[in-house]
Amino acid sequence: MRILVTRPQPDAAAFAAVLAARGIDSMQEPLLDVRFGISALPALEGVQAVLLTSANGVRALRAACAGGLPPALSGLPAWAVGAASAQAATEAGFAAVRHADGDAAALAAAVAEALSPAAGALLHVRAQHVAGDLSGALERRGFVIRPALLYATQPRPALSPAVQRALRNGSLDGVALFSPRTAKAFARLLASAGLDGHAGEIDAFCLSRAVAGAAAAGLAWRDVHVAQAPRSEVLADLVAATAARGNRLQGVRT
Repeated sequence: MRILVTRPQPDAAAFAAVLAARGIDSMQEPLLDVRFGISALPALEGVQAVLLTSANGVRALRAACAGGLPPALSGLPAWAVGAASAQAATEAGFAAVRHADGDAAALAAAVAEALSPAAGALLHVRAQHVAGDLSGALERRGFVIRPALLYATQPRPALSPAVQRALRNGSLDGVALFSPRTAKAFARLLASAGLDGHAGEIDAFCLSRAVAGAAAAGLAWRDVHVAQAPRSEVLADLVAATAARGNRLQGVRT
């Protein structure tokens, strides 16, 4: 099985390595480019904790603090959406890191259970476009959110010639999609290249139901698979299990 990995770098390379460890070949085609430094870090006075919804958010923080995270920032508790962003936060220098091991809704629930709105604002490090409504969910619980728009993601203008050839010659078996925005971008780029009909020859492997909904809305896939938990290693296990099931079926047919 050969999978197209669509997430931005360096996460695309990391996921390709996870797939390779499971015996899955891949092509890397980041559909979104990440740009840091689009605004300055807001004031930290009155902030009780930092919310991190992606590893790119941590990278954006490090870029905004070129000399390393100041103690006023690294000394704050960091709440990350999942294990990958939590690891990135620890490596960046945060002393206290917790994660919800899920999506934005799970993170909002965990933060609301552990923290009090009266203790101060929450610094939400985010891009201009986000999946889920973490800020809204916490504001409805009485928290004050201080947004830190430290990075932006820009869609690629076209699929690379190599990916277009792979779709035309049938050498791709599926596409790994990590966000609704990426799923929509892939559908748009396929249509622009006149290749949207080839979606019926490949599977969509989606990190969450929200991603699957966006994927299914734009293209008629051969099949759509959804990870049981929104973690990259769970998605990789799903790809490997699907590949093994296909190999068994081929063995039965022969």
